[in-house]
Amino acid sequence: MKQKIHSESSGCCSCEHDHHENHNHNHDENHNHNHEHDGEFNLKNEILPLVAILSLYVPGVIFENQLHNTFYSIGEYLIFIPAYLLSGWSVLKTAGRNILRGRVFDETFLMTVATLGAIAIHKLPEAVGVMLFYKIGELFQDVAVSRSRNSIKALLEVRPDYANIQREGELKKVSPNTVNIGDTIVVKPGEKIPLDGEIIDGNSQVDTSALTGESVPRTVRQGETVLAGMINKMGVLSIRVTKLFDESSIAKILDLVQNAKSKKAETEKFITKFARYYTPIVVFTSLAVAILPPLLIPGASPSEWVYRALILLVISCPCGLVISIPLGYFGGVGGAAKRGILVKGSTFLDTLNAVNTVVFDKTGTLTQGVFKVAKVVPQNGYDDLELLQLAAQVESHSNHPIAQSICKAYGGKIDDSKVKDYEEIAGYGIRAKVDNQVVIAGSDRLLHRENIAHDHCQLEGTVIHLAVDNIYAGYIIIADELKEDARQAIQALKRMGVEKTVMLTGDNQAIASRIAQQLGIDAYEAELLPEEKVNAIEKLLSTAGKHNKVAFVGDGINDAPVIARADVGIAMGGLGSDAAIETADIVIMTDAPSKVAEAIQIAKKTRTIVWQNIGFALFIKGVFIGLGIFGIATMWEAVFADVGVALLAILNATRAMK
Repeated sequence: MKQKIHSESSGCCSCEHDHHENHNHNHDENHNHNHEHDGEFNLKNEILPLVAILSLYVPGVIFENQLHNTFYSIGEYLIFIPAYLLSGWSVLKTAGRNILRGRVFDETFLMTVATLGAIAIHKLPEAVGVMLFYKIGELFQDVAVSRSRNSIKALLEVRPDYANIQREGELKKVSPNTVNIGDTIVVKPGEKIPLDGEIIDGNSQVDTSALTGESVPRTVRQGETVLAGMINKMGVLSIRVTKLFDESSIAKILDLVQNAKSKKAETEKFITKFARYYTPIVVFTSLAVAILPPLLIPGASPSEWVYRALILLVISCPCGLVISIPLGYFGGVGGAAKRGILVKGSTFLDTLNAVNTVVFDKTGTLTQGVFKVAKVVPQNGYDDLELLQLAAQVESHSNHPIAQSICKAYGGKIDDSKVKDYEEIAGYGIRAKVDNQVVIAGSDRLLHRENIAHDHCQLEGTVIHLAVDNIYAGYIIIADELKEDARQAIQALKRMGVEKTVMLTGDNQAIASRIAQQLGIDAYEAELLPEEKVNAIEKLLSTAGKHNKVAFVGDGINDAPVIARADVGIAMGGLGSDAAIETADIVIMTDAPSKVAEAIQIAKKTRTIVWQNIGFALFIKGVFIGLGIFGIATMWEAVFADVGVALLAILNATRAMK
């Protein structure tokens, strides 16, 4: 997609404009268990079958001896086989289906072989116990997944169901997909805003919490832009639609969240690959345990070693790993979404853990990006109003925030017919004809390029220089302010172990030096053209080291090429920015730079939880495999080593949400 992207304005290159081209799966299931989790989780529907199984199983265990002593143990079979089928039917069915598809070695296959083997050697309570506790483990897993999804569910629920559109003099409820650009929609108090647009009548407060994580409502008035997914709290709003629903910010965000799971972390990929080799090894090891000792050890009981082999199968099930690791990452992505940080996949959580250099854009990232004309300095016979009018005329065709601030400061009506031959000079400024005079507006570099004599080169602030027919006309100083939490953001990153913070800006050396000093930034580069920012990030990437990563934080519009080039691109103030949502790996839905440290903190916590689960599961299984081979562990210990470990790992994984 080709899209005009404005470069960051600077003191000596205040009005730089450029065009850039934006940087442009087989999805493994998280587990092969009974529930696909695609539908809505209903705890009541899951508990009822468990009650039925327990009503058979508990009396069966209590009266096991009496049932066993019935004719051919018929009583035992009548109680335990129905309980086995009720608790294990979905496992048996999944194992059968996977075998037919050629996927033999998975945890359902291990469970099936182990429990059927237990039934064959007349260990019915153990066989049912394995399936029952597996089912209970799955129930806890479902609850955990449901809780993890709730954080993202709030975001997904902002999808508007309908739009009130003005047609033929009356309001009609229609699908947002049928509304066109330019149509007028009406949003009543309590309703979701269904499409992006501009308020043409009314004022109100809107709840943006589902999009940004911010709890304080935002006041909106006529002329302001509102986005799909916001909730109108008070007044009636008439809105002129500016984007089709499929192109709206919320549609892009929803797509981002729903497809995040397709971008797996390296740890998830490792576990998938590990289980593929691990399971066949377990099966053949168990087979060797069942066959070889009776052949090689005098007096060894075949049934005893078969039982040990079955125990080994149950202990070795990789359920805890296969379930809890994706769940841990899912919890991390969900926890970030809850805080207004959208992570496009668990792979980027892994990358954040290795970040040792964070690079910031200045305007709109560390500063407010809300520009105001602070000073007008005319020269060579021009007065303040004439200079401001000239600047407003040449900037009237630009959407850049600096251009808009100049037009706003002028305040008068601009006659577009007087502006001819408008031209953006990439990285320098603008040239246009106004009343047949050639007017240029831009950086100090533009004046030097055009050989225009002037007195001041290094000025404090963001500066627009103007010249008319190669005669210097004066300059305008534009003010911008630091964001409230900018200094806090840099300090938080350093506390978390980020070794280097860098600022890249198109602004002049004086401004860059002052801001870097105020914020405690380690290094900065100033007066950069857009392509020079890419070169600067390339240099940082080449010196970062093999295992270290570089993150770039920008406003998502003028910095799309740099965001795309960094190891992890983070878009600040991404709400409403198409470039941010499409290019960045992580989108921060507020303008707060402190969220960068929060995202890294979430990534580190998620990684810790995932490796805790891996270490815990492998250690416990290793211990019990040894006990099982030497005949110390029974099937009940095997159940703990499998389902118990999975359950504890699942509960630990849910901490990533908090």
